[in-house]
Amino acid sequence: MSKSVYCVDKIDEGKKEMITAENKNTPAKRINIVSIKMVREATILYNIRKITSPADAVELGKKILENSDREHLWLLCLDTKNQPVALNEVSVGSLSCSIVHPREVFKAAILSNAASIILFHNHPSGDPSASNEDIKITTRLKECGEILGVPLIDHIIIGNEKYCSLKEKGIL
Repeated sequence: MSKSVYCVDKIDEGKKEMITAENKNTPAKRINIVSIKMVREATILYNIRKITSPADAVELGKKILENSDREHLWLLCLDTKNQPVALNEVSVGSLSCSIVHPREVFKAAILSNAASIILFHNHPSGDPSASNEDIKITTRLKECGEILGVPLIDHIIIGNEKYCSLKEKGIL
């Protein structure tokens, strides 16, 4: 079997490294070398240093979700002392729904070295009652968090001056 020789540019060293393929009929594939960085886009002031209850978290949720005309899903990343370290807007939906995928939820949590997370979303209708879909995705995210070692400690739904904590409801 003949070998083909391919050239690969090494970004860091500016050198070329020779790679051989076992089968000359197989073309080489260029693979991206990447690095991942989090970018701080803004900051907000929050007067509670440590989240000790759903009520503490609700105050922060209200700050970021008030006056929203569509569903927004936000992720609050916490350190090992339950202190907020990062906020990430995971999804913006429509008037009555939002697309949520575990990959998108845990991406920012992992990049910010979160020890645990809290989710917030709003119901523009003003009724913070959890829907069946809210409960299903919360259960799925809880399972994913357990696998990744980043537990979901609460999912809070914000309505008009009311909230629903799925932890307080016994769903988490």
